[in-house]
Amino acid sequence: MSELERIIHDNSNGLDYILVGEIYLPLIAVPEEKREIGFYGSLHRNYLKDYKSGLYSYLTLSGKLWTYLADLNEQCLERRDFLMEQIMEQEGITKELKSRDQMEWVRRANNARSRVDEIILNELVYV
Repeated sequence: MSELERIIHDNSNGLDYILVGEIYLPLIAVPEEKREIGFYGSLHRNYLKDYKSGLYSYLTLSGKLWTYLADLNEQCLERRDFLMEQIMEQEGITKELKSRDQMEWVRRANNARSRVDEIILNELVYV
């Protein structure tokens, strides 16, 4: 029996394949992403694994998963900051309140943060 080549090239799709055992697997170079996926990206990755396995597989195999998750995390952080600023202004959660009554400021700020997190999770992460 003839010896199989270790690496072959398929001209029809332009991919290289490497021999692993008796099977040729595609050599896919995944682009290196420097950004972190953060809290929201991690939650969305777990959601994709559990409920959107087709999309998760596609993003993983195409090498776009990490970039997709990093972009989503940045969108979530921007949205969180915007909503927090807006809610705190509307509800009078100010520095003046913080200097006057710290516990009240913490209570109201935590309440606002919880609502903002729910909005972000429902609108961006679990969709």
